[in-house]
Amino acid sequence: MTDVESQRGLAAVLAELRGRSRSGIGAGWSRVRAGFPLAAQAGLGAGIAWFIAHDVIGRPSPFFAPIAAVITLASSVGQRARRTVELVVGVAIGIGIGDGIILLIGTGPWQVGLVVVLAITAAAAVGGGTPLVVQSASSAVLVATLTTPRTGLPYTRFFDALVGGAVGLAVMTVLLPLNPLTVIRRAADPALQALADGLHAIAEGLKSGDAGAVGGALDQLRTAEANFTGFDQAATAASENVAFAPARWRARGALSQYVEGADHVTYALRNVRVLARRVMTALGDGEQIPECLPTSITLLGDAVDLLRQEWAKGAEPIATRERALRAAAESGRAYDEGVGFSGGVVVAQVRTTVSDLLRATGIEYAEAPRLVRRAVGWQARGRTARKSAGRSRPGGSGRGPS
Repeated sequence: MTDVESQRGLAAVLAELRGRSRSGIGAGWSRVRAGFPLAAQAGLGAGIAWFIAHDVIGRPSPFFAPIAAVITLASSVGQRARRTVELVVGVAIGIGIGDGIILLIGTGPWQVGLVVVLAITAAAAVGGGTPLVVQSASSAVLVATLTTPRTGLPYTRFFDALVGGAVGLAVMTVLLPLNPLTVIRRAADPALQALADGLHAIAEGLKSGDAGAVGGALDQLRTAEANFTGFDQAATAASENVAFAPARWRARGALSQYVEGADHVTYALRNVRVLARRVMTALGDGEQIPECLPTSITLLGDAVDLLRQEWAKGAEPIATRERALRAAAESGRAYDEGVGFSGGVVVAQVRTTVSDLLRATGIEYAEAPRLVRRAVGWQARGRTARKSAGRSRPGGSGRGPS
């Protein structure tokens, strides 16, 4: 290897390292930006909780008040309001039981075990879910291990927790609510992008006859299930945020697209996974694959990407509907060009996924499949008209008039 080649190789390695460094810094900055709203909420909640418990109520050391506020805010992101309330009640139950045990029988290893048993039992008795049970037990342990009977009057920390939890809820819903549009867009974008990329990869694999590429796309779509779960949770949380936060009421219109479309996009994901498996079967069986079939799947991926863009802009998803219906019409050509059993299933899955996307854009339940049938029917009528014209022309394949 010459000196020039060595220098070029070193320059390439250094350029790659610089690129990784820049991308790492950029990703870190993005994470900081995403986490800062929560940090601001938690900081504000902790300060207000301490002020109310210490300066207003007169508690000498109300450390559980800011703790409860921070726990409430941190654990409520992406969760339902009921879970937030469970968290607050769990903190209060755990602290109350811990205070009672300390007052009656002191501290020690068996007392800690008894505190956990009683806290979990109490949480279960009130019908609490996992957040309430976990928070009750952990709060009781904190009281039993970090405090003594001389720390304060019985059950004072119980009220500290209630103050902190109430402050956390107030900050989350009234004083400094997160922008629900920002939250739900961050959740929806990776889900929609994964679905669009998966469809494009399936189309490429089908076009090239590469079953392995289709299998890789299917694996990616299975992994993307977590993104869709996050999208669904963010939709629920955003709708509740708007309902309880007056400052965010103006965002209701833009949010409705995401909230009403989340379930239908998830249905589309599941139908696309079925489509991918059937594509792999068709390729494995050596079935005839008409060119229109990968084209229709590509158009379907384009429609998902357009949906992501139009939702982000708050625009009426007209382009999404148009592209999705084009995908349905293109898939309908496959029957005339010839498909096997698995190919026919792929066509059916394309049409079903198109219906899902139309529903995600706000089309009514009965209207969506009707539009799909009309799109395929228009394509069929166009083919029939072309065939009729061919038969009527001199020299056409059909028999002319006598």
